Amino acid sequence: FHNRADLTLVPTRALRDELAGHGIPRVDVVSRGVDTQLFDPVRRNAELRRSWGVGPDELVVLYVGRIAPEKNLALLEQAYLALKARVPAARLVMVGSGPAQAAMRGRLPDVIFAGPQVGEALAAHFASGDLFLFPSLTETYGNVVAEALASGLPVVAYRDAAALELVGHGSHGWLAEPGDESA
Repeated sequence: FHNRADLTLVPTRALRDELAGHGIPRVDVVSRGVDTQLFDPVRRNAELRRSWGVGPDELVVLYVGRIAPEKNLALLEQAYLALKARVPAARLVMVGSGPAQAAMRGRLPDVIFAGPQVGEALAAHFASGDLFLFPSLTETYGNVVAEALASGLPVVAYRDAAALELVGHGSHGWLAEPGDESA
């Protein structure tokens, strides 16, 4: 399939290199961007945070995406519970919906399930968080990482896909080696 194409476009250098390693010629990266007029720290919303039951100095951990097992949400739960053990006032806000939502709601009654958000409402949710957790290992890119960074949030993710391309470990967030759940 790829060898018959004039060009195969991929979202990251890592995916380009992987395909080239499989002998696929003519692979190039399509750069992605984010609307920095929309995703901007100035959209932080104190009223939205109050609706989540958190004060201005309390930690809000944000997840944005499909609420489904393939997003590695079991690890998100583990990370959140470990964080809560150290910072009891921390809250997790889940933006999105999906088949795992009902079960998660039962296991984590203090989590805020904000539902799907778009446009300015989505941008306000991003900017009103304090830390973005992205546990997925199945993304080819993950636009939400770029949106979180543009919104001023440090990102905790695996050293993979968009996070590998965009997050400076220790300056824009923290990266773990793929599959290293303890990291």
